[in-house]
Amino acid sequence: MENLVSLKKVSKQYGKKAVVDQVDLTISAGQIVGLVGPNGAGKTTCLQSLLGLTDYDGEIDVLGFEPKSQRTAMLEQVAYIADVAVLPKWITANQLLSYMESIHPKFSREKAESFLAKTNIGLTSKVGQLSKGMVVQLHLALILAIDAQVLVLDEPTLGLDLLTRRQFYSHLLEEFYTEEKCILITTHQIEEIEHILTDVAFIQDGKIVLAESTEHIKERFKLVAVSPENESQASSLKPLTSNRLMGITTMLFDNADSSALSGVGKVSTPSLADIFVGVMAKEVY
Repeated sequence: MENLVSLKKVSKQYGKKAVVDQVDLTISAGQIVGLVGPNGAGKTTCLQSLLGLTDYDGEIDVLGFEPKSQRTAMLEQVAYIADVAVLPKWITANQLLSYMESIHPKFSREKAESFLAKTNIGLTSKVGQLSKGMVVQLHLALILAIDAQVLVLDEPTLGLDLLTRRQFYSHLLEEFYTEEKCILITTHQIEEIEHILTDVAFIQDGKIVLAESTEHIKERFKLVAVSPENESQASSLKPLTSNRLMGITTMLFDNADSSALSGVGKVSTPSLADIFVGVMAKEVY
């Protein structure tokens, strides 16, 4: 697969604090990558570096462009949705489409209008008259109407209700994703996007602590429901986490022997959220 985005030894400091620390990350065509970490982990700063919005140390390549020196050319191929869609309250949807059409060579008014036709947003609607969810839909229409190869999303559904969040990601896959493009999504709520991810990168204190395909990561980690009589034996296998609920202890294991695990309890595949919690706990303790 062709690499569309590459970060090598990327760091960013504010004073003496490294908010991004020697980050390596590669994203290829066809990948949907979740950059997942707690608040303050360095997710947004990584994206700002990638988009040329802040200075950084190290090397970044986006579609053959260096973000700091070639940002204008790069942004013709990159679409970006921030965590807060800041649009003027007085402007209408139609005026926004006209504005985008005038400034971006790859913006398709037809595609934007087609997307908006599936919503309750009229072309004469003013931003100030729309609900928060509808404003996000309008922002999404503007971004997805750009024929970009790389889509970058920074906590795009923050503050939205469950139904709107699900509709957002459904539209994202229908309207944007192809095997020639890639998507990078930052979030601290991995459970809402794990069904669409091909790869994940966990970030903690500015460092990437795990970066793998979702397929491989679910083969690597296992969840075991351990009965009380087997707890001591299971603990000797060094679980990442151990939680007890209603008399059953559930343990998360990383690269443990499969036969040994099946001997102490019922083995299942954990969710990415379970794995994230386990990996973060390991990094903290």
